Amino acid sequence: MAALGYNMATQQQHPRFPPSQMPGMRHFPPGSFPRPSGPPRMGISPYMRPGMGMEQSRKRPPTQDQRNRQQSRKKKKISDKVLPQKVRDLVPESQAYMDLLAFERKLDTTIMRKRLDIQEALKRPMKQKRKLRVFISHTFYPGKPDAEEEEGNVPSWELRVEGRLLDDPNAPKYDAKTKRKFSSFFKSLVIELDKDLYGPDNHLVEWHRTSTTTETDGFQVKRPGNENVKCTLLLLLDHQPPQYKLDSRLARLLGVHTQTRPVIINALWQYIKTHQLQDNDEREFINNDRYFQQIFDCPKMKFSEIPQRLHPLLHPPDPIVINHIITIEGSEQRRTACYDIDVEVDDTLKEQMKSFLLSTTSQQEIALLDNKIHETVETINGLKNQREFMLSFARDPQEFINQWLMSQSRDLKIMTDVAGNPEEERRAEFYHQVWAQEAVCRFFYGKIQQRRAELEQALGIRNT
Repeated sequence: MAALGYNMATQQQHPRFPPSQMPGMRHFPPGSFPRPSGPPRMGISPYMRPGMGMEQSRKRPPTQDQRNRQQSRKKKKISDKVLPQKVRDLVPESQAYMDLLAFERKLDTTIMRKRLDIQEALKRPMKQKRKLRVFISHTFYPGKPDAEEEEGNVPSWELRVEGRLLDDPNAPKYDAKTKRKFSSFFKSLVIELDKDLYGPDNHLVEWHRTSTTTETDGFQVKRPGNENVKCTLLLLLDHQPPQYKLDSRLARLLGVHTQTRPVIINALWQYIKTHQLQDNDEREFINNDRYFQQIFDCPKMKFSEIPQRLHPLLHPPDPIVINHIITIEGSEQRRTACYDIDVEVDDTLKEQMKSFLLSTTSQQEIALLDNKIHETVETINGLKNQREFMLSFARDPQEFINQWLMSQSRDLKIMTDVAGNPEEERRAEFYHQVWAQEAVCRFFYGKIQQRRAELEQALGIRNT
């Protein structure tokens, strides 16, 4: 107990330091032993030998299920497919496999780059021009004096506005579910009738798109009358993304009439670069020429001010105007007029690109083949290790057995997680080191404390 008393006295002499930071001293919890100074040793330490009553620290090896889960979670790399150099030397035909592996790396890189290009392309609007054929038909219903209903006595006419996309030989066939409705191409439709015939309150028929609009295949207007009627149809296309009509002065200057906002901004920037309007000293400013001064009404402006100053110069696009005459001749005769207008629809290639990115069938098949390749390479590596094992044993059986026993001993120490060196512990010099006396004292101190706890427990039970 002298060493223990010395350590406790030393702690009292240095109140500035906590017990774990005393100069020249190491702190250990009660009941434990200090580890020898110097590098760690594999094996069984003197204070953890089975004969001294201390339990060995062991870790349970993982079960087979845990190993399988760890292997499945492990991300397989392309380097795991590479055959070892010794296998390639033994089997020259394996060079063909390595060439295929190199080609696979190039192919994967190309496919990944193309997928990124497709993703970037999908972020931009992909439109194509198509012809929308608009059918404007009218039917006249003459009045019948002998009709039972009151409406049948009054002559009337009916106007129908319908349309469909003309077939594109390069486009896929549309079915009833994917076919676009006629109204989906327009933002608004206004039919203006003869104001002299129907008055100021009944000569306009309007349809405007809202957030709750239900798409339809056509529009129908029915009015009483037995005279020819002049009507005007105003069709405002629904552009996605929205398009704007430029101010006439700016349109002549930039050569852009009706376009999307990004196209207009780009045309404006091209004009600034071509005419060198950017300030040389303050790069965020634009020195307006005489045309810009007339349009923007300022001699100088910042780049950040362009959207704000451009906003009043952007107007809604012009509607498509169709003049039509409803003729009242004959009885119940239907007459139809056709008009073709250009509309923008989503490029069919866009859907194919989306389906390519979302398809997982090929990816699953590739993953299955990759797993088979990894399993085959692991099998080959296992066979290579068995071959080297047998060859080493055949060359020098005695040396091989000695090396194998040493290897198994090291593996056993690692598996049992035990520190120390049994070979050194067999010699008496090992126990004459500086830490041995303190270790013995701590061992007996731990035993005394354990015995005291047992006695106190026994006495407490008897007292009760």
